[in-house]
Amino acid sequence: MKLPNEPRSPFLLQTLSTILNPTKFLESCAQLYGETFSLRLLGHNSPPIVFFSNPQTIGTIFVTEAAKLELGKITHVFQPLTGPESLIMQDGKRHQRTRQLLMPAMHGELNSYSQLIVELVLQAMENWHPGLRLSIRDWMSEISLQIILRVVFGLNNGERYEQLKQLIEPFLEYVNSPLNSIQFFWTPLQQDLGKWSPWGKFLRQQQQIDALIYAEIESRRQHFDKNVFHGKSTGKDILSLLISAHDENGESMTDSELRDQLLTLLFLGHDTTASALAWAFYWIYSQPSILQKLSNELDTLHPSNLLEITQLPYLTAVCKESLRIYPIALISQPRVVAQTVKIEDYEFEPGAILIPCIYLAHRRPEVYPQPHLFKPERFLNRKFSPYEYLPFGGGSRSCIGMGLSMLEMKLIIATVLSHYELTLLDKRPAKPVRRGITIVPSGECQMVVKAQRR
Repeated sequence: MKLPNEPRSPFLLQTLSTILNPTKFLESCAQLYGETFSLRLLGHNSPPIVFFSNPQTIGTIFVTEAAKLELGKITHVFQPLTGPESLIMQDGKRHQRTRQLLMPAMHGELNSYSQLIVELVLQAMENWHPGLRLSIRDWMSEISLQIILRVVFGLNNGERYEQLKQLIEPFLEYVNSPLNSIQFFWTPLQQDLGKWSPWGKFLRQQQQIDALIYAEIESRRQHFDKNVFHGKSTGKDILSLLISAHDENGESMTDSELRDQLLTLLFLGHDTTASALAWAFYWIYSQPSILQKLSNELDTLHPSNLLEITQLPYLTAVCKESLRIYPIALISQPRVVAQTVKIEDYEFEPGAILIPCIYLAHRRPEVYPQPHLFKPERFLNRKFSPYEYLPFGGGSRSCIGMGLSMLEMKLIIATVLSHYELTLLDKRPAKPVRRGITIVPSGECQMVVKAQRR
């Protein structure tokens, strides 16, 4: 089987380069070997892993030849975090069933979440004052976690809310550190050698979080049954909607399924959105002209008109461009060849792993002139195909939380800009650095509050 060009470096060096400096490594590979190239990331005798960035090819993988591709075991790196019942672990009919159960909950109540998101942002800014220094990345992480606990888990301020918040924050910090995240890529490191060992610490932290989640699920089921019996509303948070959801056979999700979906939404929706917002604020405040245009657009609306805020064209363009230049994930979910398939000039046999590379697709100069520059106007002057612009992946495996993530981004940016004037503390260009599965600005995007807007 003829494969696209690949580096001659040992697989271990390729793997470390992918983990430690993925953006630089991917760009280097594209420059040296072309828009389609192979990597050896799973060992000398492992199946080839092929990266694609051509929009037409990406469309072939997502749609035309999708029936010949499957999930395989490539995403099992996430299983210790999300559990085996997670949507991202499933394939075929199981994946389709779970996605159909999740879709109404993730998209049906977005408008009702808007007011809650704005209220949480305003509460978080209550102690802001001129001269205050803050890490926008850390601040966004805290806000994103609060939104997930309220909107997804349906928790209001209380004992279980505080317990989960206190457990989840250090747990995510631990998981996302570069040293600890390597454990998820190499299974030999996943050894429980006691509570002081890296994997043992991870398992014990997870067990504490699981206990609280299962307790909340049991409590919510009792509340659901009681409300149904009395003909009352069962709640609009995502957990409540999932508990009430039934598939075509009338079956609902089990407790373990609910737990795994909640953790999936937590892990893939918390740090990712916070990182995307950190980049957005960096770009907005590093270019005065963009800040001015955005402020002028926001000033045309009353702050309480949340629906119109989410439809503002320049605000939308700023969010889209931020997700283009540094997308939430660098790659779309990998596909494993199940039946021999011909893509471009190559014939791939079963077992080969095909990866649409979002990062490289977003930096093609013929699609995005001067791709390294932040230019929101791109999205005002042209509409891109779902194979040219794909920050949330595509096909049947696109990110199910993209609507909520975009809603968060728009409302948080609009609320902060409408109430405060900020400035970047460090004017030097930010560099992309890995944080868990996301790419964040170097220096944590330190900012200073200048004044309150009236």
